[in-house]
Amino acid sequence: MVEAVNGRHSIRRFLPMAVPRSTVEAILTAAARAPSGTNSQPWHVTVVAGEARERVSRAVLAAAEANERAEEYEYFPEPCPEPYLARRRAVGYKLYSLYGIERSDYPARKRAMLRNFEFFGAPVGLFFTMDRFLKLGSWLDVGMFMQNVMTLARAYGLETCPQQAWCEFGPTVHAALGIPDGQVLVSGMALGHADWSAPENGLVADREPLAGFARFEGL
Repeated sequence: MVEAVNGRHSIRRFLPMAVPRSTVEAILTAAARAPSGTNSQPWHVTVVAGEARERVSRAVLAAAEANERAEEYEYFPEPCPEPYLARRRAVGYKLYSLYGIERSDYPARKRAMLRNFEFFGAPVGLFFTMDRFLKLGSWLDVGMFMQNVMTLARAYGLETCPQQAWCEFGPTVHAALGIPDGQVLVSGMALGHADWSAPENGLVADREPLAGFARFEGL
């Protein structure tokens, strides 16, 4: 279990190997054991593969090229304060380096970003939603459910990449997949077999040491 968590990191290139529906169903069924406030279980999941995957990918790529960005919700404050800005930049620069992209090469950086909307080649995409009227506690619940999905996928030899980038084009995703307007799109996720030969899959983001985020009282 420790290795399943410690070994997980976001994969940005997948092999073109199919994932059986039965495997996705098994992962989601087990993931639904995640805790939630008063057992509310607020999560919904739209799973896409094949034509549905291509349809949402085409729609969001077109919206991105047309600069039709419409964020589903605000993820970071603007301007983003430290230390969060430095952490964002550090992981971004490491990724560009693995892609072989210079920091000043903005067209190449954009092309790399747009690969999000191809699920980085993964055959399966997942979109996590919940009812818009729910409050902050339900966001925590959906996050725990998503973490279960990412950890359990590894038990089946699969890897994932959580993709909040889809939420920057929320209305387009809603329209392409028929997701009700009464549900907020929390995140997307790519699911598949990792291509371990890809340099970008060697990226393991730094983590703050324990002393930097934990306090102990009476222990």
